Amino acid sequence: MLKQLKIAFAAALAVAGVSAVSAGQADAQNYNLRPSYGSITLNAGFLPDPRSRTLRAGGDSHFGGGGGCPGGGWFANAPDWRLHYRAGGYPLTIYASAPGDTMLLVNDPSGQWFCNDDFNGLDPLIRFSNPRSGQYDIWAGTYNRSRVHNTTIFISER
Repeated sequence: MLKQLKIAFAAALAVAGVSAVSAGQADAQNYNLRPSYGSITLNAGFLPDPRSRTLRAGGDSHFGGGGGCPGGGWFANAPDWRLHYRAGGYPLTIYASAPGDTMLLVNDPSGQWFCNDDFNGLDPLIRFSNPRSGQYDIWAGTYNRSRVHNTTIFISER
């Protein structure tokens, strides 16, 4: 069963200028679906750091925006990549590098949504200063309804 996600826009959090998304709607992004580009399991202090996955950003489902993505963007329905993480005293950073304008949307282990666009030029970044252990679902989206090939998502504790 597809779970509809209700999200409201919350005040900015102290995570690299990224805001949590908490009312509004992102009905299309479903963290219960199998991630399109697989999963990774990492424990605090992992090496090599960073870890990465190259994929195609974008999708046919519009996320209405909010937080660090005020204009919204286009994402896939299923997560692109899933991180199973055991925290341990390090910050956790998820960022992307791409030849086009991309966004990141992350659902953390507590069910909180985070979105960022244009942290470094057109590349997004989400930093969790005190990350929780558990499942992080990651989507790479695009500002307009296009696909950006060769988008690389990085996971780092640096």
